[in-house]
Amino acid sequence: MDNQANEKIDAQEKNSDLNQKNVEEIEKETMDNAEELSPQEDHSDSIQEESSKVDELMHQMEELEDRNLRLQAEIANIQRSNLRERQESAKYRSQFLAKRLVDAMDNLERALQQEVKSEEAQAIHKGVEMVYEQILSAFKEENIEMINPINQPFDPNFHQAVTTQPAEDGQDTDIVINVLQKGYVLNDRIIRPAMVIVSA
Repeated sequence: MDNQANEKIDAQEKNSDLNQKNVEEIEKETMDNAEELSPQEDHSDSIQEESSKVDELMHQMEELEDRNLRLQAEIANIQRSNLRERQESAKYRSQFLAKRLVDAMDNLERALQQEVKSEEAQAIHKGVEMVYEQILSAFKEENIEMINPINQPFDPNFHQAVTTQPAEDGQDTDIVINVLQKGYVLNDRIIRPAMVIVSA
């Protein structure tokens, strides 16, 4: 009986030792797993943080690209505007000089209308005529054209009606029947309208 009891006690002690050992092993395994999981959790947090930074950088890059496109469009508009201004400046560069010269042209025309008899007067007349032709040639080179609309339909864009006269038999109305002062146009811009009398 004692032997059996001792054997039982020994068996229980062995089982207890085994259970204790199993508990210790489980605790150790749990601790190892915890240690292994902790870096994984840290790594997951690091990935999320890096992903957030990437998203922010992508957003900033999109904003910079949008701003760059807007600046490029604005620069292109400025360049087009400057080009248009330069073209217009070149196109109408002679306008102010022409405005001063048209009055001189009127005086030259009046001088040429005078009758001359003496050789001296004819020589002066010839000189005035040469100057007049030279100015007309210079006007042509600068695209300045004379407006002399005699017997042409009245156009308020190019003509200034001083007065009207009754139309003669067979004559249409709104026709320029007399030009009191010739006009001038630079390309498509009026320097001075022609002063005219119109049939009514």
